[in-house]
Amino acid sequence: MLRPLVLATALAASVLALPAAAHAAEPHAAEPHATKARAADCALPGRTGWTDEGHDTDHRQFRAATGRIRSVMLFVDFPDAAAEGGTAQYADHFAPAQQWLAAASYGKARLSITPVRKWFRMPQDSTTYGFERGISYEQHRLYVRQAVAAADADVDFSLYDIVYIVPSRNAAAVTFSPTYLWDPAQSGVVADGAEVKWGVTFGQDMWRWGHKVLAHETGHIFGLPDLYSFAGPDHHRFVGGWDVMGLISGPSPQPFAWHAWKLGWISDGQVACVPASGGSYRLTPVERPGGRKLVVVKTGETSAYAIESRKGSACSGGMVIYKIDSAVATGEGSIHVMDAKPDAIPSAGCHALDDGAYGSGEVFTDGSAKVRVEVRGDVVRVERLRA
Repeated sequence: MLRPLVLATALAASVLALPAAAHAAEPHAAEPHATKARAADCALPGRTGWTDEGHDTDHRQFRAATGRIRSVMLFVDFPDAAAEGGTAQYADHFAPAQQWLAAASYGKARLSITPVRKWFRMPQDSTTYGFERGISYEQHRLYVRQAVAAADADVDFSLYDIVYIVPSRNAAAVTFSPTYLWDPAQSGVVADGAEVKWGVTFGQDMWRWGHKVLAHETGHIFGLPDLYSFAGPDHHRFVGGWDVMGLISGPSPQPFAWHAWKLGWISDGQVACVPASGGSYRLTPVERPGGRKLVVVKTGETSAYAIESRKGSACSGGMVIYKIDSAVATGEGSIHVMDAKPDAIPSAGCHALDDGAYGSGEVFTDGSAKVRVEVRGDVVRVERLRA
């Protein structure tokens, strides 16, 4: 397994620093013209050794995304950036993330945030940790260790799964919000007899992205990759604002149904794996609980097309079709949304892909993958084309 990266938020100019080394699935009537295939046959294996689109998530390194998830929130200031005022505005800023995650997971993930309402002084100036240079894994681990040590007398860290560390607003040098994931091969951060495995150290970008930056970074703790591009010029050319792991402030950042399946938020019974004979499938919008959420057309050992229904975006609604490759690394395009309107000029507040959902009567075809998808209202007809 690769040693940990520092996982950054979806900033257009963010840097990923390499280290030196509850709703049950609704029953479905038999679909016309469809041959049964197991959903698990369309699951893809991870091939990157890190966060990716594979279903075989290593839960030694990544936290399971279901059940009760206990977190503690620490507030830190610095000798060169002393906090002014209390911590209430900071805690209130992130509090909505708990309900957002509950809704996005259909009640399967129950995040609780316990804020420790005091300022803990870090031993170093805010400018010394290297955030403005992208921060290395070693520097990041030191930052987490120092924050945990400063709060250890007030917090029993053995009670929590995740540690969120929030800086004072005037610590301008703490610019962005990377995720901390422990490395089982190294000495980590230990407090109260427990390894601090998972954390997020927020930066000043939290005021830009709002509470969903916590959802994005916690997604990395669950094993999800970044869906925005690490390379310019258009950092959101892969998925636009269709998933919180892409553009956090996008118009429809509900997690992709593929991610909901990977994380255990929807069941195999809510996923259709298209057989060689093709088939027709009725989909329920991902914004609503229950019903079939995902149609998957496997195209290779690590590749597939996914189809889901979206009705909650201000930019477009219909079927979102996207290509997945679980061998592609985080930030390099593991998911690509297919654009139904590539020549259209998006309306104000919408990215070029945000208006790309397929409406009734529209057809998507990939001749090389031999896949054809026709949209008929809430139903998609999938054909496996012959050579």
